[in-house]
Amino acid sequence: QVQVVESGGGLVEPGGSLTLSCAASGSGFSINDMAWYRQAPGKQRESVARVTVGDNTNYNDAVKGRFTISRDNAQNTVYLQMNSLKSEDTAVYYCNVQIRHTGGWRLYDYWGQGTQVTVSS
Repeated sequence: QVQVVESGGGLVEPGGSLTLSCAASGSGFSINDMAWYRQAPGKQRESVARVTVGDNTNYNDAVKGRFTISRDNAQNTVYLQMNSLKSEDTAVYYCNVQIRHTGGWRLYDYWGQGTQVTVSS
């Protein structure tokens, strides 16, 4: 029984910053990788950033140098700090959490509900 809840989206001017948060709640699980994806209207969902259980990170080339993904294992939370935002970053952002249930061996993907980020002047 797991819930993944996102927050932090909103409207920001080009060049501005936002920080997204995503927390997994419940019991009887442990977390492996955590990641952020985004989907703009009329486009397919794409990977934005990923952080592994070993704290290795990967970024979409379009956001390298501007976005930073991090995790707080004690709070089961992943963050996405977004700086120097561009209009092209406008999308619904979704967090993804890989979860292993207590007593199990398989990893399951859980998704947040999505949060809208709009970059516009």
